[in-house]
Amino acid sequence: MRIDFYIRYRTHFGQNLFIEGNLPQLGDGVPEARMPMQFLNEDWWQASIEVDENEYRSVHYQYVFIDEHGQQVNDGEGERILSFKNFSGHVTVYDAWVFSGSPELSFYTAPFRNIFLPQVKNPKVKEPKTFTHLFRIKAPLLANGEVPCLLGSCDALANWNTEEPVLMSRHGDWWEAKADLSDEAGPIAYKYGIYNHKEEAFVRFEEDSNRLFNADHLPGRQVVLQDGFIRVRANKWKGAGVAIPVFSLRSQNSMGIGEFTDIKLLADWASEVGLKIIQLLPINDTNATFTAKDSYPYAAISAFALHPVYINLSKVGGKKSAALVKDLGKTQKELNSLAAVDYEAVIKLKLDTLRQLYELDGGTFREEKEYETFFLNNSHWLMPYAAFSYLRDKWGTPDFSKWKSHQVFDQTEIEKLCLPKSKTFKAIAFWYFVQYHLHLQLLDAVQYTHKKGIAVKGDIPIGIYRYGVDAWTAPQLYNMDQQAGAPPDDFAVSGQNWGFPTYNWQRMQEDGFSWWRQRFEQMSYYFDAFRIDHILGFFRIWSIPTHAVEGLLGVFVPALPISVAEFGERGIWFDADRCCKPYITDWVLEKVFGYHADAVRSQFLYQDDHGAYHMQEAYNTQQKVAAHFAQLPANSDNDAIKLGLFQLIANVLLLEHPGSGGQAFHFRISMDQTLSFQALDEHLKGRLHELYIDYFFRRQDAFWKEEAMKKLPALKAATKMLICGEDLGMVPHSVPQVMQQLGILSLEIQRMPKDITREFFHPKDAPYLSVITPSTHDMSTIRGWWEESREKTQHFYNSVLEAWGQAPYYCEPWVVRAILLQHLFSPAMWSIFQLQDLLGMSESLRRQDPHEERINNPADPNHYWNYRMHLTLEQLGKEKGYNNELRSYIHNSGRA
Repeated sequence: MRIDFYIRYRTHFGQNLFIEGNLPQLGDGVPEARMPMQFLNEDWWQASIEVDENEYRSVHYQYVFIDEHGQQVNDGEGERILSFKNFSGHVTVYDAWVFSGSPELSFYTAPFRNIFLPQVKNPKVKEPKTFTHLFRIKAPLLANGEVPCLLGSCDALANWNTEEPVLMSRHGDWWEAKADLSDEAGPIAYKYGIYNHKEEAFVRFEEDSNRLFNADHLPGRQVVLQDGFIRVRANKWKGAGVAIPVFSLRSQNSMGIGEFTDIKLLADWASEVGLKIIQLLPINDTNATFTAKDSYPYAAISAFALHPVYINLSKVGGKKSAALVKDLGKTQKELNSLAAVDYEAVIKLKLDTLRQLYELDGGTFREEKEYETFFLNNSHWLMPYAAFSYLRDKWGTPDFSKWKSHQVFDQTEIEKLCLPKSKTFKAIAFWYFVQYHLHLQLLDAVQYTHKKGIAVKGDIPIGIYRYGVDAWTAPQLYNMDQQAGAPPDDFAVSGQNWGFPTYNWQRMQEDGFSWWRQRFEQMSYYFDAFRIDHILGFFRIWSIPTHAVEGLLGVFVPALPISVAEFGERGIWFDADRCCKPYITDWVLEKVFGYHADAVRSQFLYQDDHGAYHMQEAYNTQQKVAAHFAQLPANSDNDAIKLGLFQLIANVLLLEHPGSGGQAFHFRISMDQTLSFQALDEHLKGRLHELYIDYFFRRQDAFWKEEAMKKLPALKAATKMLICGEDLGMVPHSVPQVMQQLGILSLEIQRMPKDITREFFHPKDAPYLSVITPSTHDMSTIRGWWEESREKTQHFYNSVLEAWGQAPYYCEPWVVRAILLQHLFSPAMWSIFQLQDLLGMSESLRRQDPHEERINNPADPNHYWNYRMHLTLEQLGKEKGYNNELRSYIHNSGRA
């Protein structure tokens, strides 16, 4: 069989198209061996192959574009399949290139495929006995009873008669129609349309002009026209959702914290008001110290294991151990009466009770067929996690470098620990027991939620915990000598230091990102969509040396540094000591420390032979300073001196590029805000600032885009979940370009406009492929924000809400309602709200103090994540008046 492939793709000199697939001629899975296509004209490319029909039943192929810089872009359709079942001899395939950022592709992700879009049944279709042409189209947004149809300018295509169109039948994701055009010649015009086969009525034609092809038929040849997507508006589907951490849920049956079983009650309420998605924060195990520090959901000890704190003990115990759980009634009542989560009390109670339930079970759980399947699918992470948890508890620390055994992970040794005959097996299998029941409970909650027509959206943290299973088992995948974080912003003026090691992307790429693929696979058991936390980290990460505490001394990695020669070329005087070492003078000391200056001079500094001040070696890093003050009483004077010393150490202009031998440098972020910069003469300030702007906002952009395109396309192709990116912060120009190119939904927030010339972002300007929200877990709620700045509130009131006069001092319910409606009526695919903001429009339901509703404060590294709903989900479900009101808003906005 001969197959000719044609694809329309406009290119220019130096650019190339390739076709790769499962046949030897197409590389058989080896990218370097894929087939180059031939350039026909500025619109078309072509390739031909010969196939032995006895050896292959189908060809699986995809198109790849390589630009003049070597950057690869894959056809958004991904793998195409041409079955040889109905073909023989000579087949010509005309394909349409699909842009990876096409909105239509979103409708083939898990939430739409499995939940939102009904599976349209095939109509009865009369097919010709023989055919010369096969028309294929995709039509994701069809109403009940609707199917695509085909009409055109010849008898076989109904001569445009809408009373008798050629109906199409569904084959997988494609709709197909066969036609015998052997008697036709010359150009034929055609169009796809929508037909309601239940009502036997033509609905409408697709948009835009007619499609054309030349019907001149050659004997023995068959033609496949794969026309991509039907031309209808793809931005009309819109949904609304609620965002809340699992730990914040409150029900009558939970134990002082939200549990996986509570998701069902949340789904009941969401279904009643017309919401279509539930968005959760990370739900992985964070138990490192069993203290309030573990409440931070982005520091998981395993990227795979679920958190035991979310387990429902009654479900684990069942009837067999009901008495044991019933005895906890008094403690349960006490914990449930608390306004916030008591993390330490809850996790201790649950683990203690789980150990008793484990003893009562006697290992019978391992005989269940569901467990066998669970263990088979998850053993690659479950065994190391269980062994890690056992060793953490045995040695009293998650820091594996301090263990007296197994500091370095050895697969063989760990497998021995996990053998059923091993002395350690019973203690290790306890964690199998816990994870198995967590899996059952979460899966049950998700399946219930799906039946309600609601999707579940998860969250992937950008980093891994430094003392967790992932770092222990594969330290080569991470840069353990660095700390990930974020540069300064309005919420954290000294930047953020998350403490996570950064990713060794080069090493991850060597095995095709297998760790990420496994992570996505495990998430897909429970989630239909996910949010990539800090997607900017896939372009570049803010990397902070381990000797720093704050984020100010970080640099973007990777980044193109500035050479010494560039300073000279721009007329900038350069002195490495002046630029790279803390600039300390009496003027600086007085500005930073005030009346503490003399004490700082005597205790923390020394003077060289020229009278210049330097940090004493015992205090010359922020970590050393932090360690010193950790041993002193906490008071305002000590805090002021500690923070002043942090500022002094960070009072530099440049940071030397590692390994450059003093020949390449990076600018310190917010250099122009330092006292070191202020001490320069005006001419030097101007020249240096110009280079600073170029370094951060121009020089890196193409480089960072190239970095992202090495990672994100492969990761996106590895999952069917809908991907949303948290693209906030210091956003390079290439970020929205890449996200649009890949069809990754952006995050749009009213008070954080991406256009620096605007004070606020208006929901009406949101792109379709986006999630729009008035606040996130890292911010104050609408009501809390309203009280933060009277000036901003007034501007917002007059310009965005378009209200006259003085803004109300407190955020009244009608104000919250107006903001919510702006978001509901925006063009964004998703409007997702924190539950606190949804309740804010009700005077009777909202919390009295809005500042108690905040989930996280990024400026505080020791923040305790303990926010909990102030009313139960059972109560919320009974608030008929409020629920009817919210449902009417969602319905009227077209999101129901």
